[in-house]
Amino acid sequence: MQPIIEMRSVSFSYGGDGERALDDVSLSIESGAFVGVIGPSGAGKSTLAAVLSGAIPHHFRGQLFGETIVDGTDTCEMTLTDISRIVGSVNQDIDAQMVASVVEDEILFGLENFGVDHRRIEKSITAALDAVGIADLRDREIATLSGGQKQKVAIAAILALAPRVLVLDEPTAALDPVSSRMVFDVLRDLNRNEGITVIVIEQKVALLSEYCDRLVVMNRGGVALTGTPHEVFAHGPELREIGVDSPRVARISNSLARRGLCPAEPPCLHVDEARLLIENLLARVGNRTRMRAADAPAGSPHIPARSGKQGPEPVVSMRGVNFAYPGGDASVNNLELSVYPGELVALIGQNGAGKTTATKLVNGLLKPASGTVRVAGLDTRQVPVSQIARHVSTLFQNPDRQLCKNTVLEEVAFGLELGGVAPQDARARARTVIARYGLDEAAAPFSLSRGQRQMVALASVVVLEPQVVVLDEPTSGLDYRECMTVMETVREMAERGCAVIMVCHDMEVVSDFAERLVVMADGCILDAGPTAEVFADEGLLRRARVRPPQVIELSELLAEEVSPAFNGISEVSGVVDTVMALMGQDGTSDPDGETESAPQANREAAPRDPKEADRA
Repeated sequence: MQPIIEMRSVSFSYGGDGERALDDVSLSIESGAFVGVIGPSGAGKSTLAAVLSGAIPHHFRGQLFGETIVDGTDTCEMTLTDISRIVGSVNQDIDAQMVASVVEDEILFGLENFGVDHRRIEKSITAALDAVGIADLRDREIATLSGGQKQKVAIAAILALAPRVLVLDEPTAALDPVSSRMVFDVLRDLNRNEGITVIVIEQKVALLSEYCDRLVVMNRGGVALTGTPHEVFAHGPELREIGVDSPRVARISNSLARRGLCPAEPPCLHVDEARLLIENLLARVGNRTRMRAADAPAGSPHIPARSGKQGPEPVVSMRGVNFAYPGGDASVNNLELSVYPGELVALIGQNGAGKTTATKLVNGLLKPASGTVRVAGLDTRQVPVSQIARHVSTLFQNPDRQLCKNTVLEEVAFGLELGGVAPQDARARARTVIARYGLDEAAAPFSLSRGQRQMVALASVVVLEPQVVVLDEPTSGLDYRECMTVMETVREMAERGCAVIMVCHDMEVVSDFAERLVVMADGCILDAGPTAEVFADEGLLRRARVRPPQVIELSELLAEEVSPAFNGISEVSGVVDTVMALMGQDGTSDPDGETESAPQANREAAPRDPKEADRA
C-alpha cells in the first residue's frame, strides 16, 4: 500500500544560519495508521508537524531539502489549500487557533473558506459535531468552554473539511487526565471508524502507549527510534538518555528483565500487563508471597509532611471563601484551606473544577465575594495586588501571558528590578537561576519552544524567592528532563521554607513531589490529605474524575490479589524491591537507573535548539 505521507531525506532550517531543526528525516506514514511522536524540547517535533501539514514550505521561511510526498504529490508542487484538503492540523495553542466566538461559527469558517457548497454545509457541521460528541455545544460561546471542550471544537472544525490525515501538536498539554483520555478516545474512533490517519505529538507516554500503533522518537532534529510502543519502550535507558520518559510499568518490567527475572521484551505498558507479569513471577514462590507488609522493603514512600516546618500560623489561609464570575458560569464555594511554610500542596481535579480560580484568590487577582483569604498575614480584600505580589509569585498556565522582554536575562531580572533591586544585582541573581535551567540568557523568549518559554517564566518566579509560589500547570508542555529540572527546583524552594501551591494534571508528577493533595470538583473542595491517602480513596478520585498514577494503581491491585507487602508503594523502585524480596532475592540498585524515582532521574538540562519553536 502506498503511504499517505512520505518524507524523503528532509532537512529544514529556519532563517539563513543553516542550523537545522530537521536533519535528514525519512519517514513513511501508512494510510489508517495511528502514530505518536515523542521527544525532548527542541527535538524537531513541531517542525515535523509543520512539514507534514504543508506549513513548511508554504508558510515558514527557511532552507528546505528533500521531498515530502502527500497522497502521491510533492508538497512543493501543491498549494497549501490543496494540502489542507488532505491533511488537517490542530495546533498546540488552541486559543490562538480559534477565529470565531461561537462553536458553530468556528466550524462554519473553514467550510466557507474552502468554498463548500452551501447545500452541504449544514450536513458537514452536524456530522463533525456528532463525530466528536459535542452536538450540545453547537450554540455555546467558545470562551465558556473547558480546555477539553475547546480541543474537541478544534478537531470538529478540521473534520468538517473531511481530511484524510489529522496532525495534532500536544492536544492534551493543558487537559486533566479524564479530558485527555476523552480526546484520545475521539481520535481512536475517527481512526477506526472513519479510516482517518492520526499523527499526534504528545509528552504523555502512557497515553500514547495505549492508543498508538506506532511511535516515532525524535532527537536533535532526527528520528532516533521508531516501532510499536512495545518495541520503543523496550529501550528504556536509551530513551532516558535522549530525555524521554517511559510508562512507569515499563520501567518496572524493564528493571525486572535486567535482573533476569522475566524476558527483556516486550515491556509492560499497562497496569494489567504488569499485574499479570508480577503475579506469574511470584507464583513460583508460593506461600512466601503472603509476606506481611511490615516485612517488605520500605521502597520510596511519599515525601512525609514536614510538620517541623509548620509554624503556629499558616502562610495561606482561606476561610468560607465564595466567588462567582459574572454570569454565574463558574464559581467556588465555601473554600477552607490552610497552607504552611515549606509545604508542597497540589490542587487536583478535572478541568473546570475551580482550581485556577482558587489560585487567583490566593494571589489577589480575584477578591472573594464572601469569606476571607489571608496571605502572609494580609487580607487580600484590604490590600492592593502589588502588595500581595511582594509575598506571592505566580506562574500562569500560559507562559506567553507573562513574558514581555527581549532577552531571557532581561525577563528573569525584570521582577527583581520592579521590586527595587539594583539592575546589576538583579542580573547577577537572574544569571544564577538561568544557569540552573540551562537557558541561553541572550535568547529572545519568543524564539524558544513552548516548553522553554515555560521554564523562562518559572525562572522569573523562582528568582524572586517569594514566601508563597502559585504554579498553574508548571510542567505543561515540558519534556521529561525539563519537567524534572523544574520540579526539583520547586521542591528546593519548599525545602527553603516557601509554601508551594501547585495546580497539576500530571498525576505522576503529583505523586512524586506533592506531600498533600487538595481534591476539587464543581467549585468545591471535596477532601484534602496526604498524597498516599488521597490516591488510595477510589470513591474520592471517581468524584473528582482523577485517575491514580500507574504505580499506585498497580500496587493497590497487587496488595489485594498477591500480597499486602505491596500496600502503600508509590514508586517504581518500591515495586521492584518488593518483588525481589518476595522472591527471596536481594534488591540492588538498577545500573541503568530504571528504578530510580522520577525526582532522582537524569537532571541535566535537555539539549536545546533555540530555532526549534512551536511554530506549527
